[in-house]
Amino acid sequence: MSAFLWIAVGSLAAWCWLLLGQGFFWRTDVRLPRRREPDAWPPVCVVVPARDEAEVLPAALPSLLAQDYPGRAEVFLVDDGSTDGTGDLARELSRRHGGLPLTVGSPGEPPAGWTGKLWAVRYGIGLARAREPAYLLLTDADIAHAPDSLRELVAAARTGGFDVVSQMARLRVESTWERLVVPAFVYFFAQLYPFRWIGREGSRTAAAAGGCVLLRAGTAEEARIPDSIRQAVIDDVALARAVKRAGGRVWLGLADRVDSMRPCPRLHDLWRMVARSAYAQLRHHPLLLLGTVAGLVLVYLVPPAAVVAGVAGGSTATAATGGLAWAVMAGTYVPMLRYYRQPLWLAPLLPFTAFLYLLMTVDSAVRHHRGRGAAWKGRTYTRPDAVPDEG
Repeated sequence: MSAFLWIAVGSLAAWCWLLLGQGFFWRTDVRLPRRREPDAWPPVCVVVPARDEAEVLPAALPSLLAQDYPGRAEVFLVDDGSTDGTGDLARELSRRHGGLPLTVGSPGEPPAGWTGKLWAVRYGIGLARAREPAYLLLTDADIAHAPDSLRELVAAARTGGFDVVSQMARLRVESTWERLVVPAFVYFFAQLYPFRWIGREGSRTAAAAGGCVLLRAGTAEEARIPDSIRQAVIDDVALARAVKRAGGRVWLGLADRVDSMRPCPRLHDLWRMVARSAYAQLRHHPLLLLGTVAGLVLVYLVPPAAVVAGVAGGSTATAATGGLAWAVMAGTYVPMLRYYRQPLWLAPLLPFTAFLYLLMTVDSAVRHHRGRGAAWKGRTYTRPDAVPDEG
């Protein structure tokens, strides 16, 4: 057997393991768990950190104000140093649409050691604490919720005894680049953090989706959230880990009617989104970066390369092995494409998308080591001592 055939066999073996041994990450049937309406609906405060969100706020905030929740609920929007009139627009939308009470506050610039979003979340939780909520819904300013979203989240948390119930919002997929990159983003996330493992009692796997996190207020205090994760760039994963360390239970799944309104039509927009946190995900560790690059090459790039090399070199075994690995890869991607209502011919293009993610990850590391760091919403976090990994 040639060396390339052995590599192709290794790739196929990796895909067989991923298919069956990684929590069936590729399936998209993990939705809100079994739930029933509680006898009494607990009070909830919704905290929305917002920085320069005037573009998306009209499509998202009214959906929060219009929540059909039987208990007491209130929305706190934290205007995190916006320069586009986000706070004034939020007040105008509240006057125009009515619904749940809205409070708009501004925390000022974050002190050293805090990421901007988590400083805004801390301020919002501080405002909400006076209302003595049983739950906090942490949601981003670009997320639109169906009218029954809040009651469904609370019912799921109460029924299942979860301290966190989080839904991965359905991201916007309209442009060509969004079709190529966005479904793969969720697919790769689920591969790293299989949803079935997260919700399993006793499992150490922890993750949440920052756009929609229902958090029990008592657990937030016990886990010292957000203070204990104040330096985290990937704040949703850090939050879930902090909750599990405090003995809490976490559930994460895909959303049916919770949608992101944020457009990322260009490759530049999507590249910036991924590069912001990719190296932080690897704990700013060069060896983890090398391992990730090698893994992406073996799992995603070797199969099509084996097909080409096998056909060119007349090795039927190499081409067939690479083709089988490629077919398994594409097959695991099909459910995510269906969830995003995208054409299935995109499935064989997953190696190309994975190559883009490889470049984004390397670029994230290069930016970090050049001192440019992770940039988002006009802020840059440059070094691990400024923004350490989540542990």
